[in-house]
Amino acid sequence: MTQRLDIFSLAPDLYRALVRMEQAAKKDLDPVVFELVKLRASQINHCAFCIDMHSKDARAAGETEQRLYLLNAWEEVPHLYTEKEQAALALTEAVTVLTDGFVPDAVYERAAVHFDEQELARLIGVLTVINAWNRMAVTSRTKAGDYQPGQYEQQA
Repeated sequence: MTQRLDIFSLAPDLYRALVRMEQAAKKDLDPVVFELVKLRASQINHCAFCIDMHSKDARAAGETEQRLYLLNAWEEVPHLYTEKEQAALALTEAVTVLTDGFVPDAVYERAAVHFDEQELARLIGVLTVINAWNRMAVTSRTKAGDYQPGQYEQQA
């Protein structure tokens, strides 16, 4: 597929706004959870660019190949993910898919057990921003495969 447009070059203020929101959302959030939820949302949204980016960033941060390969089936291998990670992944799926038009109480309450209110607010922020990134990249057909870990860190 050919990229339709370079949305962030055409609207750099949108890019900077999303970067600022992501930086604020990840503050004080467990970096492992941060990478796992971004990758999982990107898998659900079929965003090849973001899957490439976040799998490479997670690997560079020390994530194991096994956990990355099995992330899309995390519920079938609960021994590989902590209870906190599982709660974050369940919330990721609920926020990303919104099949019933809302996040079920049980999913929210599960996350609230493992994250204090500030962490939960930031996690919801991360989920909001990764879904925005995914939708922009999928819509514009951003080319995947060339990303190098940390490539965009200085572009805020």
